[in-house]
Amino acid sequence: MRWMLLLFIAISAVMASGPAHAQDDPRLVVGSKSFTESAILGHMLRMLAEDAGAEARFESFPGSSVAFNALLAGEIDVYPEYTGTLKRELLSELDLNFDVELHSALAERGLAISEPIGFNNTYAIGVTREIGEQLGLRTISDLADHPTLRLAFSTEFMNRGDGWPGLRDVYGLRNEARGIEHSLAYEALASGAIDVTDLYSTDAQIAAMDLMVLEDDRAYFPRYDAVVLHRVELEQTHPLALRSMLKLVGQIDAEAMRRLNERAEIGEGGGPRLEPRVVAASALQEMFNIRVDVGGKDLWGRLIDRTREHLGLVVISMSVAILIALPLGVLAARSRALSGPVLAAIGILQTIPAIALLVVLIKPFGIGAQTAIVALVLYSLLPIVRNTHAGITGISADLLESADAIGLTAWERLRRVELPLALPTVLAGVKTAAVINVGTATLGGFISAGGYGQPIFTGITQNNFNKILEGAVPAAILAVLVQLAFDCLDRRVVSRGLRL
Repeated sequence: MRWMLLLFIAISAVMASGPAHAQDDPRLVVGSKSFTESAILGHMLRMLAEDAGAEARFESFPGSSVAFNALLAGEIDVYPEYTGTLKRELLSELDLNFDVELHSALAERGLAISEPIGFNNTYAIGVTREIGEQLGLRTISDLADHPTLRLAFSTEFMNRGDGWPGLRDVYGLRNEARGIEHSLAYEALASGAIDVTDLYSTDAQIAAMDLMVLEDDRAYFPRYDAVVLHRVELEQTHPLALRSMLKLVGQIDAEAMRRLNERAEIGEGGGPRLEPRVVAASALQEMFNIRVDVGGKDLWGRLIDRTREHLGLVVISMSVAILIALPLGVLAARSRALSGPVLAAIGILQTIPAIALLVVLIKPFGIGAQTAIVALVLYSLLPIVRNTHAGITGISADLLESADAIGLTAWERLRRVELPLALPTVLAGVKTAAVINVGTATLGGFISAGGYGQPIFTGITQNNFNKILEGAVPAAILAVLVQLAFDCLDRRVVSRGLRL
């Protein structure tokens, strides 16, 4: 009971110190997708809202569907999007062909878009100039004559309605294609690991690497005009902020956007790479003479925040998992009829890929920490349930008969004999679950749940190795510390004769 009380105190403390749910936060929430261009535009929107006197915060999402669903659910208020993505991917079932149809479809969902920001960042298909000239490639149709070329497209492009499946059918391509993170595709092209990939027409690497952009000779790709997509209610709740954010309309052409991307992705004119928020601030000063303080927190400040968030995910999810898994393990050990179904069901949960589970859970639980916690609870059950079952069923029958002989009830036998004897095995399962939980919790960055996964995911999408290390190294250290903490707990609460 003492341990249970401490457990609930820990849960309460972490939850009290955790961030508020988006819908309980009075600030305007500006979102973006995680790739560099969207992050720059998202930070510009946030800074423009703050310049109008609004309190705003920024959230990054891994893809179009996640960001769009967050907007529909009211978890964010505004984010930069592209008309082609809206028509061909997010609202593809409506078969929209004209802008007036798009505006109407969005209005039915409580959303609205601005006029174009000023550039069309369409998809394109690219190869190195060496490959292009060697094979005489000029158009996408030319790829059909070279089915052995190695194609690798961004993960989102592989499954989009306006991505690889449609491109393959329209052009009759027989090539095999695989997925790759967009920011890594350029390195793969340069190293010769792949031959063909998808590009964004405003990517800075196209010019820097002298890539050849193949002509879309069958006009497969639509226009992808960048726009500000927002909830209609902003017109009443934050009219000044919305008006300020719409200053971007018509202000950034394709060349200007390419230069901004260059500052963040490769460094302008051989200079250092800049954070998207720094690029956004400098752009606003150049465009509107708006000065923005981008000091932010230093590395240690960010580590403290991420550690608190990550511990919140781990402590809450492990606490709930223990409260669920221990009774299930006891039940499986006590009932032969239920043992098989319980262990099988828990085992099946463990086989579901983590990313797939997160996507499934987004619909009922939304974007953020709550979804990550539910997924972590489900992934933590198996080691604890199995070890609890194994610890109790492995107790000698003679000991159990002795307990029955002295008149212990079933509850007393469980509390005084079975659980104490099974404790080393149970703790081993909890320790295994906790260490796995620390690593798995980094996937929370996929749904903006905070923790160490946030810098890892940002680093991957923006090809920033230092950002990846900012999350990966502390996560590894925390996993080791958790292991050591459970070793100490094992020596503290388990008698020497029962230690594994």
